[in-house]
Amino acid sequence: MFDIGASELLMIVIVAIVVIGPKDMPRALRSAGRWIGKVRRMSNHFRAGVDEMIRQAEIEDMEAKWAERNKQIMAKYPTGDEPAGGAPDDLLPPQMEPLDSAEADARAEAAIARAAPAKAPEHESEPPLPLAPPSGPKDA
Repeated sequence: MFDIGASELLMIVIVAIVVIGPKDMPRALRSAGRWIGKVRRMSNHFRAGVDEMIRQAEIEDMEAKWAERNKQIMAKYPTGDEPAGGAPDDLLPPQMEPLDSAEADARAEAAIARAAPAKAPEHESEPPLPLAPPSGPKDA
């Protein structure tokens, strides 16, 4: 955070030993640790407060959007009854239309005809290897 390198840290330790003295060093480090702990707790408390305020603002925005959408729905259907044809079209997922089977067959045949024929293996000129003789019971 403060980008203190090893040389700067060594200089701070030497100055602290000279100024404070080795006798009072543990007490000074203990009090410094307490102060650092207090600062960390205060910063965590502040951060938690800011995060809570942001979360509350986001919740209020979502509630406002939901209330607006609810007003639109209530204005569209004031009695609360479902329309005669069932659920409104804008709430239903789009449905797929079945294809004409003759048209689908023609498309499939055209796609097969457009497809390139499979390339022959490079080793087609070589004779095929003989199959292994059938393994059956041997009479000996």
